[in-house]
Amino acid sequence: MLLRTFAVGLWALVLFSTAAQARGPIDLYSAEQRQLSFDSCAELFPAATPIKTATVPASMKPLALCSNSFAVLYSQTSKTPLLVVERLNARQLRDAKGEERTNHFYADPRIPMAGRAQLSDYRDQHPAMDRGHQSPAADAPSALAMAQSFALSNMVPQAPTNNRKIWSKVEADVRKFATRAGGDVYVFTGPLFDAGHGTIGDNKVWVPTRLFKLVYDASSQRAWAYVLPNAETRIQRPMDYEAFVKSTGLKLLGNLPVVGSVGRT
Repeated sequence: MLLRTFAVGLWALVLFSTAAQARGPIDLYSAEQRQLSFDSCAELFPAATPIKTATVPASMKPLALCSNSFAVLYSQTSKTPLLVVERLNARQLRDAKGEERTNHFYADPRIPMAGRAQLSDYRDQHPAMDRGHQSPAADAPSALAMAQSFALSNMVPQAPTNNRKIWSKVEADVRKFATRAGGDVYVFTGPLFDAGHGTIGDNKVWVPTRLFKLVYDASSQRAWAYVLPNAETRIQRPMDYEAFVKSTGLKLLGNLPVVGSVGRT
């Protein structure tokens, strides 16, 4: 009887999953996550204080997008994220180790059609471009978070040699740091579009010239960052927060205290 009950329950779960897939990607998001606001994911930002879309030039047509384990400040002009924010800690990353990568990419259904990147934009490009995660799939602590990480709203066109080598190493180093940190670590990742940047696809998705990753350890109040060209390159020593702001013009930590950098006090 117990075996039969288990079998019926398992079959019902399969049917539910199949039905959810048939309805489409919108069902990956809660009602709150469909509201185009950071209200349901404020805790992912340092001091639970989200970045305001009003600080982004109106010409970039910004949107606020919440997912289970990351938040996206999205541009309907570049059709990419401008900034993706995560809160990492040792427990979340232990959970993430058990999740299987899905590789099921999709256009984010919450974004108006005219402002979306589409899968077709990344096909048959010369030179080829990867769909580069900003919140890495390897950070996802659950099956739902994993699925959400493959939305194109979490992607930028990224040079394959950069995405699969140097950037993968940067992501792994951040996970290693967060696993050993004393508490929550906040990670800001995004593209930089310098003069002369290109586009791909019929929807003219902007191609970053550089990529950044800023890490803020809330316990030690240290911050450090990488800013790397979107190309084959070598890893460099991380820069301190002051150098990051000078290089990018982005003061992402606002008035939060920063008392040192990685490896320094």
